[in-house]
Amino acid sequence: MGLQRFSRWVRGALTLRRRQSILVAAFLLSWAPLQGAVGQGAGQAADQAVTPAPGFDLWLDALRREALARGVSARVLDRAFQDAAPIEKVLFYDRRQPEFTQTLWSYFERTISEARIERGARLLREHAALFAEVERKYGVQPRFLVAFWGLESNYGDFTGGFPVTGALATLAHDPRRSDFFRAELFYALGILEAGHIEFDRMQGSWAGAMGQTQFMPSTFAAYAVDGDGDGKIDIWGSLPDIFHSAANYLSKIGWNGEKTWGREVLLPADFDAGQAQLSIRRSLDDWAAMGVTRVDGSRLPRVDIDGSIVLPAGIKGPAFLVYDNFRAIMTWNRSILYALSVGHLSDRIVGRGPLAAQKPAGDRPLSRDDVLALQTALNRLGFDAGAPDGIAGSKTRAAVRAFQAGAGLPQDGYADSALVAAVTERAGRL
Repeated sequence: MGLQRFSRWVRGALTLRRRQSILVAAFLLSWAPLQGAVGQGAGQAADQAVTPAPGFDLWLDALRREALARGVSARVLDRAFQDAAPIEKVLFYDRRQPEFTQTLWSYFERTISEARIERGARLLREHAALFAEVERKYGVQPRFLVAFWGLESNYGDFTGGFPVTGALATLAHDPRRSDFFRAELFYALGILEAGHIEFDRMQGSWAGAMGQTQFMPSTFAAYAVDGDGDGKIDIWGSLPDIFHSAANYLSKIGWNGEKTWGREVLLPADFDAGQAQLSIRRSLDDWAAMGVTRVDGSRLPRVDIDGSIVLPAGIKGPAFLVYDNFRAIMTWNRSILYALSVGHLSDRIVGRGPLAAQKPAGDRPLSRDDVLALQTALNRLGFDAGAPDGIAGSKTRAAVRAFQAGAGLPQDGYADSALVAAVTERAGRL
């Protein structure tokens, strides 16, 4: 099956909207910083195996019939599902909740090491000709491609050790998120049918993220590019395919090759922390008029661009003024800490310095129990944090802002141990 036929096949298999559902599932990707923890948990997973849902063989027979009707050959299905059975470690990782949240500082320590910076700078020089070619075609600056490469797979070192079709079949059979992973499984079968990758090399994360850029199969179908012209798309081993695909994806989701991602800034002492939200955009002139400066105290650039203030560690931590490319990074992965890591790593790779802000003494992440207690107390006080789940998402942050407003605190939406203590203490008095 050629590239054009493959494209038609995936369009017939699912709609473009579903193909782009990767945008809401990017958080599932196994990034290089987390893979060490996954590897260390492998033995533990065997001791805490999750019992798969029953009826896998009957479910797989029905899926095979549907795949055949969609145009997947019996040869591909036989190879993909040879000795197929649910992978219990996949279910373990899917159900595992993190014990602790991550602070900006702990996240940066895991993602932006000196070794990663130095290696990224070397690889940027080593593959300069390829990066220049990709930049001319897609308008994505090379340092950002290297930063994504470093964060997603540590420059190709960690691309996952699970068979992609096996992992996806396990998750598609499991009822928790079956529709999403069933769709991804059909895309993965289409990739095999097209002959882009050999069966034994189609390895990925427990969630089915593939290759050195950790694309989900739907992202591959929508954005992957044959960069070396051999008629196949190999994001596992071909650097031209890897970087053409990554740059094509970024260009299609709004990357601006003439702009950067953002910068660390200084805020005035009387800055209203409620203004630090991605939903609030102002011109650089407007932010400058409010007293926002570069970290050395000099004026912000006189550039016609809008930005938003981000406070990933609250009003007492570093502040960042971020632009539209930051939002594109968050389309790749909907995490502010991830987006800041890509931006800052890209800066460090080309020789720019570390953050001006310093890690505070006693910086510690909240535990999942801390967040559960916070959410429960916020709800009891009438601030809707949603169903307590131990994960501080946007609804929890909005509830924190509402509590801070009523308590006369800076409305940065940031929860640390002091904030948890204040909320739970007040709720305890009811």
